[in-house]
Amino acid sequence: RFPNLLVNGSGGIAVGMATNIPPHNLGEVIDAMCMLIDNPDTEIAELMECMPGPDFPTGAMIMGRSGIRAAYMTGRGKVIVRAKAEIVEEKNGRFKIIVSELPYQVNKARLIEHIAELVNEKRLEGISNIEDHSDRNGMHIEIDIKRDASAQVVLNQLYTYTQLQTTFGVIMLAIVNGEPKILNLKEMLTSYIDFQEEVIYRRTAFDLKKAEERLHILEGLKIALDNIDEVIATIRASKDTPHAVSNLMEKFALSEIQAQAIVQMRLRQLTGLERAKIEEEIKELEIKIADYKEILGSKERRLQIVKCEAIEIRNKYSDERRTEICNISGEVDIEDLIPEEQCVVTYTRFGYIKRQTTDTYKLQNRGGRGVAGMTRREEDVATELMITSSHDYILFFSDKGRVYRLKCYEIPEGSRQSKGMNIANLLPITAEEKITSMIRVPEFSEDKFLIMVTRQGIIKRISLEAYNTNRKGGLIALELNEGDELAWVRMTDGNDSIIVATKKGFAIRFMETDVRPMGRLARGVRAIRLREGDEVVGMSVAREGGKVLTVSETGYGRLSEIDNYRLQSRGGKGIINYHVAKYGDVAAIKVVDLEDDIILVSEDGIIIRILASSIRVCARPSKGVTVMRIKDGNKVVAAARAPHEEDAVALEAEEIDPEEEAADAVIDEPEEIAEPDAEESAEE
Repeated sequence: RFPNLLVNGSGGIAVGMATNIPPHNLGEVIDAMCMLIDNPDTEIAELMECMPGPDFPTGAMIMGRSGIRAAYMTGRGKVIVRAKAEIVEEKNGRFKIIVSELPYQVNKARLIEHIAELVNEKRLEGISNIEDHSDRNGMHIEIDIKRDASAQVVLNQLYTYTQLQTTFGVIMLAIVNGEPKILNLKEMLTSYIDFQEEVIYRRTAFDLKKAEERLHILEGLKIALDNIDEVIATIRASKDTPHAVSNLMEKFALSEIQAQAIVQMRLRQLTGLERAKIEEEIKELEIKIADYKEILGSKERRLQIVKCEAIEIRNKYSDERRTEICNISGEVDIEDLIPEEQCVVTYTRFGYIKRQTTDTYKLQNRGGRGVAGMTRREEDVATELMITSSHDYILFFSDKGRVYRLKCYEIPEGSRQSKGMNIANLLPITAEEKITSMIRVPEFSEDKFLIMVTRQGIIKRISLEAYNTNRKGGLIALELNEGDELAWVRMTDGNDSIIVATKKGFAIRFMETDVRPMGRLARGVRAIRLREGDEVVGMSVAREGGKVLTVSETGYGRLSEIDNYRLQSRGGKGIINYHVAKYGDVAAIKVVDLEDDIILVSEDGIIIRILASSIRVCARPSKGVTVMRIKDGNKVVAAARAPHEEDAVALEAEEIDPEEEAADAVIDEPEEIAEPDAEESAEE
């Protein structure tokens, strides 16, 4: 009737596995269990408000909460348990250490013996004597400190070298449905609640069966009392008991069990008082049977019984917490130990990711060849770049429409030449799943939205807050049509305009409010109607004062005014953005500022950083200028913007080829404007 495994703890070793569950406070465990019954969606952090940590029968102190959090979140953790000791000054000016509580499972006699051995071996200096004054009133060990020794230093040495401080390794392994499984706190409580509910169900089913059997007999006795004269006459006319039973069954339509009960009925039950008792018992049984049936038919009722029985035990047996949970002096989260700095996060086609500081890449002139950005396996290419703070969250969106999240600092830092770590070692993605888009999130806010665009031109708008979850297995970002994949995600303020560009040189700009906010499982609506053989290569948010950067696979780039892309209705074919027949397919588009730096990545892994202001601003659909010199058989595959760094090293700028400049000034084809189609290809 209470979670015994958590309250009393458990420990054991088997072949290839072990369990070590610490004891907990009865009242706290039951409070957490009741909270979970009332709200099955309760998070572990909320459960820890009721159940802050283990409660050892020997008291002592738990140092820090990180080990408890790890144990409760993952089922494994290390809890540091320290003896409760105080330094007392005597009248003669000398100090002594008084130990009043020991860590769990520490043997007092062996502890004192070990301290004495350390003193004799000169490994512990400063102790003159140790005495045990423990009695029925409690633990009391006195350690006398030498006059010239520091009591605090001696105490710290005792914590380091003896069992005055121990580490309790938590392994919350239990047998679930016949299989050993490591459970977190919520899973363990849920398993107990499910088990206890089953116990209530079986117990009630048993009680119902017994009550119905008893009611059946009483109904037969009542029939006999209502027809007592005929019953007596029938029995007297029968030659033996079996015949009496048979005759009663035939005459009064009784069952064999009822007839047997009537034959065995004593004469005293014929009195009026006994008759009233039978009738009263029948009424009580009918009420109980109705209640039992309600319990069997209602899971909520069974859970309330589990809760009430546990509360009854808590009220009767619960006591105060004995183990104190202390914040270690200077205890900080890991994030506080990590400097906040700008980072470049690089992700490759084969799924390798790494984090580097932005100063890894020196600023170069437009048209340079760049420096090697990574050592990679053959044919691997960098497909995603992101400039972010080391403390920001990064959301990872996969081609299957799922989203995962990490802190930037959780991504291993790599050198410029290192290939990084495979993303499968950081995220629980499947073998067929690929990360296609990343977005940084400084903080989750209800005022922010995510805009998602697929390769087939489907767009979805959703509140950023919808993805504020610690779920390890990720979340569904959107449902995809067959053959489609999620490719781009951007964060907006809710009133921005969106530019979507295609590989074959078309683009469309529309207000994000044209896309209504949708639920997490919605499919989305059409952003742009694609021509045959075309696909989306980029989506960006049009910021005021920004310029639209278009980069071709052949290494040409151009900045254009946002107003050059007139607002249209969502779902149209768009306008001509780039002459791909002359200058190559479009590799990427970005909305950038002239003060930004642009980082470009080629298919062979070369990275270059240039000033956005070094790229000419010209109208679409002109070619632009050379932003990255591409070798034969190579192409640009990704582009990212980064804040300009004043101390970056700038090389000597290249002169622009006059023929190239003349070609850029000519717009020799009229723009194509296609109105939006009435029907959409995807509905929510």
